[in-house]
Amino acid sequence: MKVHILDDWSDTLRHLPCFERLKGHEVTVWTDHVEGPALAARLKGAEAVCLFRERTRVTADLLAALPGLKLISGRGAWPHVDVAACTANGVAFASMKPAEVPNHAAAELTWALILAALRGLPEQMASAKAGQWQAGVGRTLQGKTIGIYGHGRIGRLIAGYAAAFGARVIWWGSEAGRARAAAEGGEVAASREAFFAGSDIVTLHLRLTPETKGIITPADLALMQPRSILVNTARAGLIAPGALRDALDAGRPGLAALDVFDEEPLTDASDPVLSHPRVIATPHIGFVTEEEFDLQFADVFDQVNAFAAGKPVHLVNPEVL
Repeated sequence: MKVHILDDWSDTLRHLPCFERLKGHEVTVWTDHVEGPALAARLKGAEAVCLFRERTRVTADLLAALPGLKLISGRGAWPHVDVAACTANGVAFASMKPAEVPNHAAAELTWALILAALRGLPEQMASAKAGQWQAGVGRTLQGKTIGIYGHGRIGRLIAGYAAAFGARVIWWGSEAGRARAAAEGGEVAASREAFFAGSDIVTLHLRLTPETKGIITPADLALMQPRSILVNTARAGLIAPGALRDALDAGRPGLAALDVFDEEPLTDASDPVLSHPRVIATPHIGFVTEEEFDLQFADVFDQVNAFAAGKPVHLVNPEVL
């Protein structure tokens, strides 16, 4: 099959073991991001398209421009894919939802951002490189209270890290999530207000769904302490539009450590959140490790092979066959 891989910005996949799974196919790897007519033009002739997480939206207009397309292969949830349009255009869409295995890469980055924020690592590193030596005084993690919003796989990993560092953990989230946390011996905050007001660090670990979109409100952020830290390596849309920038301007929380943004890729250095003096940021690299890519794309490429062999797996729209 003529297979196109989109948005491999660092040109990583062809150098990983999983890439061997596409041996025998005619493979094109795109290392930049385009949309609209430019994307349709570059995919002309493609029979299968492999998506790189949610970096590209698959729309009805795009599908209508690709009459030769037979398969779209992805992994995980698919808020970026118009499944109905796939079906209407006769395109099979396969996406494996992984088993209950935590994303260690995302959890590790979350912890790195917590430490970087507390110790002021971006400022300290810049000061040392500039020959100015120390820049201010950091804070110790031991004894701090970490509020974890979302009792899921990544949240549990964060709780384990916190215990190893001597930090206290309190939980919040859905009623079911709070019940799970309590059943496992975790400390659940007495109320939503107590959770935000009592945490030195709040870290978000929720999926973005219609129910969770904007679930973190201006009122929640206003309860945070002036020296507190909000960490978001999940999705920017969990926070109500404009709420974080306003909260940072007001000084509650005192700092945000972010890996996700409303618009990605975000290349505007003057963006009001990215450029905010109370923000430290990474460019959505929570899942960006060689190990995680190899794990995820082994599944994506296996779906291509299964389809080519006439035995498709993980079809979201099996009625298309």
